[in-house]
Amino acid sequence: MSRTAPDDRATMPRRPHLPLRPLWLCRVCAGPWPCAVARLTLRQEYAHDRIALNIYLCTVLHDAAADLYRLNPHDGPDPAALYVRFLGWAALPEP
Repeated sequence: MSRTAPDDRATMPRRPHLPLRPLWLCRVCAGPWPCAVARLTLRQEYAHDRIALNIYLCTVLHDAAADLYRLNPHDGPDPAALYVRFLGWAALPEP
């Protein structure tokens, strides 16, 4: 059985935590996207342009709502929960 040595893990490229559409789950950790790692990554990527971050998140919220509604048209996604998931965290001050 081949195992990765601890030193090898530090040099291995990390997989980006991107959404798996149309489910909107993280491709790496299978949590609801944006997962905690994706949120941290997005905060870093958009550290100097919070407006662009919010525009991007509004765009993916729109796409996610459409995809999730198509998957479950009877109950549909909860708009308030989607807001918190996609935008609510971005409005909070940085730690």
